Amino acid sequence: MQAESAAHGHGNAQPLGAAACGPLKGRLRPPGDKSISHRALILGLLAIGRTTIEGLLEGDDVLRTGAACAALGAKVERLGPGRWQVDGCGVGSLLAPRETLDFGNAGTGTRLIMGVVGGHDITATFDGDASLRKRPMRRILDPLALMGAQVTSEAEGGRCPVTLKGTGEPAPIEYRSPVPSAQLKSAVLLAGLNSPGRTTVIETEASRDHTEKMLAYFGARIVSEPHGEHGRRITLEGRPELRARDVVVPADPSSGAFALVAALLVPGSDIVIEGMMMNPLRIGLITTLLEMGASIETLNPRIEGGEDVADLRVRHSALRGVEVPAARAPAMIDEYPVLAVAAAFASGETRMRGLSELRVKESDRLAAVAAGLDAAGVPNRIEGDDLIVTGAARVRGGGVAATHLDHRIAMSFLVLGLASDQPMQVDDASMIATSFPTFRPEMERLGARFVEAAAR
Repeated sequence: MQAESAAHGHGNAQPLGAAACGPLKGRLRPPGDKSISHRALILGLLAIGRTTIEGLLEGDDVLRTGAACAALGAKVERLGPGRWQVDGCGVGSLLAPRETLDFGNAGTGTRLIMGVVGGHDITATFDGDASLRKRPMRRILDPLALMGAQVTSEAEGGRCPVTLKGTGEPAPIEYRSPVPSAQLKSAVLLAGLNSPGRTTVIETEASRDHTEKMLAYFGARIVSEPHGEHGRRITLEGRPELRARDVVVPADPSSGAFALVAALLVPGSDIVIEGMMMNPLRIGLITTLLEMGASIETLNPRIEGGEDVADLRVRHSALRGVEVPAARAPAMIDEYPVLAVAAAFASGETRMRGLSELRVKESDRLAAVAAGLDAAGVPNRIEGDDLIVTGAARVRGGGVAATHLDHRIAMSFLVLGLASDQPMQVDDASMIATSFPTFRPEMERLGARFVEAAAR
């Protein structure tokens, strides 16, 4: 796989600070959506023919998934910035990887490829960095075991390194997901592709539906229908012949969130974020910010790559505290850290309910966000799985946020520093490259002010 060397480790810590700046102005196209980028590579692997991808996110996480697809038999090639092609093997025709699949910090790539391997008669070992090794994999491995895959070795608690022996005859199952997790659902569906029957996943709370949409786009027979008040029932017919397709990756709402919140917080700001994905299951942050009084205008709504897309005009706004219902969590699970930063500048109290899933992300994000807010002088507390932030028009800043190798924690507290009275530092900005390699220059082009910080 070309450009594989870019999938590097994080190396030495790179502290960085952010200081109050003038108005943010201009236009920004965030990097390609990470969820779509992972899935485009994986469906390219499983399809017959050549899939071309425009706008692929070239962050470390996605490049690790590309390297894994190459190790499983695809030819993966970079044609230019964001332009890639994948010559696939087809469902049922994958090769066993010769070496351990090293996913670095890529939890999504790890779990989705576990599903792929689980549904094929091959054995693969999954591993990654210190952060990935802390993340639970048992919720993925349990349904794969029901389908016939076997875990031949694992670290304590079903964590990486994990060696998984897949099955060439995955049992068709009906699986009720215990948590709203797109990664879990996707792993089961990807394993079910090689099943001789029908695989069904039932969710009581609907999670992101990118896998279902992309499977249908590549030719799978898949039906998603409402189940209960908030859930979905997804049924996949096994052993389709997936056909290569061209994929245009929309801009990642999780990455665009940082510029969006920064523009709301920095006085006088007026920016346009281009090509933002507006999938209804991904816009929980925008819904919440609008409830808080944010000035966010939707421009030029359109369809790209099978997904709803629009440009967003965002202007500085006076925000007010709100209650964010737990049912909204699946639509904004990666955006809670930067929402907490917005809440720090909102008048009154913001209560974010039902954040248990944040405890098992790249870090314990719930604890990390609370600690970062403490460092910035923002009153907050955790009650069970709820985070409560008491905001004010002015935030002191001036502290150091510990990132715990978590890119979203790093970017969130740099955004806080752009609007706080004193500069805010993060202890390490190196891992930002996993999802938003151009974060600093793109934000500086809008007017953001970053300052080098000495290692502590």
